[in-house]
Amino acid sequence: MTGTTQQQVFEIVAKQAKVDVANVKPESTLKDLGIASLEAIELIFDIEEHFDIHFPEQQGANFDSDTAQSLVDAVQKALDEKAAAGEGNAPLGVGARALWQGLREGRSAIGPLRHRDSDTLRVKIAAQVPESFDPATGIDERTLPLLDRTSEFALHAAREAIAHSGIDFARDGLGQRTAVVVGTGVGGETTQDEQSRRIYAEKASRTHPLTIVRLMTNASASQISIAYGLRGPTYAVASACASANHAIIQAAQMIRFGMTDVAVTGGTEACLSFGALRAWEAMRVLSDDTCRPFSVNRRGLVLGEGAGIFVLESLEHARARGATILAELAGTGMSADASDIVMPSAEGAASAMRQALAEAGLNPEDVDYINAHGTGTQANDVTETRAIRLAFGDHADRLAVSSTKSMHGHALGASGALELVAAIGALRENVVPPTANLDQVDPTCDLDYVPNTAREMPVRAVLSNSFAFGGLNAVLALKRAP
Repeated sequence: MTGTTQQQVFEIVAKQAKVDVANVKPESTLKDLGIASLEAIELIFDIEEHFDIHFPEQQGANFDSDTAQSLVDAVQKALDEKAAAGEGNAPLGVGARALWQGLREGRSAIGPLRHRDSDTLRVKIAAQVPESFDPATGIDERTLPLLDRTSEFALHAAREAIAHSGIDFARDGLGQRTAVVVGTGVGGETTQDEQSRRIYAEKASRTHPLTIVRLMTNASASQISIAYGLRGPTYAVASACASANHAIIQAAQMIRFGMTDVAVTGGTEACLSFGALRAWEAMRVLSDDTCRPFSVNRRGLVLGEGAGIFVLESLEHARARGATILAELAGTGMSADASDIVMPSAEGAASAMRQALAEAGLNPEDVDYINAHGTGTQANDVTETRAIRLAFGDHADRLAVSSTKSMHGHALGASGALELVAAIGALRENVVPPTANLDQVDPTCDLDYVPNTAREMPVRAVLSNSFAFGGLNAVLALKRAP
């Protein structure tokens, strides 16, 4: 049995109910499908066996009210918890739920760098995807040879997002009207590095024949399009550390302008190649111990990797199909500093925040939390603090501000997508994730940075900031799901 988690669960439900799978709808209760209490227990057992998971004992007891979609959600939760429990030295695990739970608990994925050339590199730490990550899981064996690590991450994240959305693009006929927009700062960097090593170090006469299709910047977007038959506008966005937020903004605009009904969007990055690490070393902005945003003894950023993909649609479209809505992307803001290629500008960042507030119809006092860009560098953290004060005025002193890069590292073009998971989690659970490793606040960084421990508090609206080299700023404003 193959397909999305939803498809697999629906097939098992249909088999137990002795009905065609087309008759199993997300809102169908087990009772509606003719499944009685004892049969519900058998169904739960079959699902546990199929997915190799274990449900809470009460699962299936409410067979008259449990829906097919509630079973899908329960399966996904159990799979995420299983992944998180098995990650060993990678406390953030794999999957959106595991990531959010880890951030909420203040756990860090930063650890010793796993790299074939680590002995020759000055940088010794990174926030890496767990060693247990298996790119072959859920990906057709004919597709795997075509993928750089960046595309592997993107396809896995897209599979999770699409399964959670409940959309079956073939069944629902949405492929023609679905866009794919994926941000990445460096694209297929691991492929580029491997093939450069092959040519220059090993003196090979040619590169691997699939080098181009692996390393091209649009590969991740194109592979998602191919995997799900999505024929709407499909392309990559590359704007360094703002790539994911820029991609999400582009996707939202296409929906607002009527160009597409649904968009699969986010960011992905696998940038821990020998060449890239050497280049970052040369910039002298990497920390040698951990990431300490806004701390007086911060020593720089810590590189990371990963992907986050989301399904966007209009409120009307989501409600019409009975979707579970996670949050509302209420406003966006973009600006350019037009001043320096690496030194950030407080006014440029503040401009993007003001635009996001205005488009969302939010006053500064309506926002409770900002997920900061917060890289842990000397320049960024002071500048971002000034920018928040410029955009929010007196309300800046009442904001909760935190940098989750202190836990998941700086994943460049994927950072905004990982941080959007944190922003959505804060809205849905009224919990602000902490800024880890914040032992002594820099006096020039004078906001409330939620040090070291998550905070339970009302969260009505959130900003998520991404500011990139090149002076590029992209900000998302989110509200609770309507």
